[in-house]
Amino acid sequence: MPKLWRTAALVLALLGLTGCPSLPKPASKVTPLPTFVPPTERVAQAPGPPAPAPLPSPPSLTTNFPVDGWVAFGKWSESAGLGRPERVPSGAGPTYELRTTNGVLALEVGTRAAQWNGLECWLGFAPKLVESEPLVHALDMRKNILPLLLAPAVAPSTNRIVVIDPGHGGKNSGTTNIVNQRTEKEFTLDWAKRLRGLLATNGWTVVLTRTNDAEVSLADRVALAERVKADLFVSLHFNSAFPKTDQAGLETYCLTPTGLPSSLVRDFADDPKSNFPNNAFDAQNLRLALQLHAALVRGAKSADRGVRRARFMDVLRGQKRPAVLIEGGYLSNPKEARLIADPRYRQKLAVALADGLGGLLTAPGREAEARAAQAAPRPAAAAPIPSSSVRGPVRTGPAAPTETYGR
Repeated sequence: MPKLWRTAALVLALLGLTGCPSLPKPASKVTPLPTFVPPTERVAQAPGPPAPAPLPSPPSLTTNFPVDGWVAFGKWSESAGLGRPERVPSGAGPTYELRTTNGVLALEVGTRAAQWNGLECWLGFAPKLVESEPLVHALDMRKNILPLLLAPAVAPSTNRIVVIDPGHGGKNSGTTNIVNQRTEKEFTLDWAKRLRGLLATNGWTVVLTRTNDAEVSLADRVALAERVKADLFVSLHFNSAFPKTDQAGLETYCLTPTGLPSSLVRDFADDPKSNFPNNAFDAQNLRLALQLHAALVRGAKSADRGVRRARFMDVLRGQKRPAVLIEGGYLSNPKEARLIADPRYRQKLAVALADGLGGLLTAPGREAEARAAQAAPRPAAAAPIPSSSVRGPVRTGPAAPTETYGR
């Protein structure tokens, strides 16, 4: 009952966040706080087996341009029944921490890099401090913070279909391993095949966008997911910062919500007014990205470079389902390049992602499903496999011009 109260209170407390269709500017005005009305007490049910709790309503996903302005975060969280955030010691700017039943949110004034359960998660605008009150942009409240606190469901509990997309292929080799000169396209395909084997034994229907060294256009990758009616889309890549060699770690990307600036642009245009089919899944994208990113950081024991937002990735923009793109490490970093070249490490990455996808069953209200999933047999880490030993549906598609980034 307290959890239902908190969810209802959370949604009611943000009803005032829809508004005028104008571009967001870091203005100094503060969005008025909505009145908090507690929900009506329900009559207790007769004794019997507990039914699964209903999923909390996800935040409104609208194609209208969201409201401009700032929210007094502490006052809002208090009015929503979450209590006020606590200021915690920090070596940088003032940092405020809000502890909830779904996780711990930390906001640092002056930086877009927030923390959710210890993982880096990028906001659109850096929080501000006005008269000792942290202010968060209203768009970040709608598109980042509310989805974190509500943890919307991402995948169905049965008949789950996931498309795994090994990046690049054919003439589009991707980046190159600085240690052994092998190409990104080889590593992404091997990673995808390992992941497919793990997921197939745990109730997933898995489709790969390619199962050999074929060149598949980004449009064909999106079309395949649509044709098989996929529930999720996960694109696998490896990173490079060449000629820099010190950059290392894991990054997970989802599409930038309309109205917010991206955290990665790579010299592409980044129009905040843009709205793509995948923006209908902004909240689910963020939950999927955080779930998989957490599993990878934990399983691979690699540096956390955060869940980030990008708008130029064509393979995400047209998706009509939750979709993410994962960068599994830097081939320009000698240490990570050696790890990625090792089949045992790629198996670690596959096991971590399989665990992360399995964890999607633990959305609020799915405790029974989570217990059933935990009781199911878990596959042991497989021995390294040669790429020729895996068979599956080949989706080559017509030849297409190479995309510069294969993204």
